Amino acid sequence: MKQFALLTAAALLGLSHATAHADDRSGFIEAMAGAMDRMMVAMHVPASGNVDRDFVAMMVPHHQAAIDMAVAELRYGQNPQLKRIAQEIVVDQQQEIAAMNLAVGNPLPKGAPAPTGQAPDLRHGEL
Repeated sequence: MKQFALLTAAALLGLSHATAHADDRSGFIEAMAGAMDRMMVAMHVPASGNVDRDFVAMMVPHHQAAIDMAVAELRYGQNPQLKRIAQEIVVDQQQEIAAMNLAVGNPLPKGAPAPTGQAPDLRHGEL
């Protein structure tokens, strides 16, 4: 009887792990699809007659989508190398968005919390 209880507990733990993995997968897919959908909508801007402004108006959503996708990797991914690359994407794309806005005289947005929505867990090597 004790052995049956242990086997049942192990099976339930395995099932909860599989369910959590499926939840991560569906959360990741949802985050990626949302990033693409928002980008495609935001990139459809009427031509202003100013090529530089139009370039920035279309590129900023493209860069923001890269940030959103990188955040999805940070939240759901497991590969430390890819998570590091995703962190770099967030920083690089934010800098490029700021540089493009400054180049055409747009104001910079006010500071915001980290796009991951959570502080890194330095105990586990997250940055």
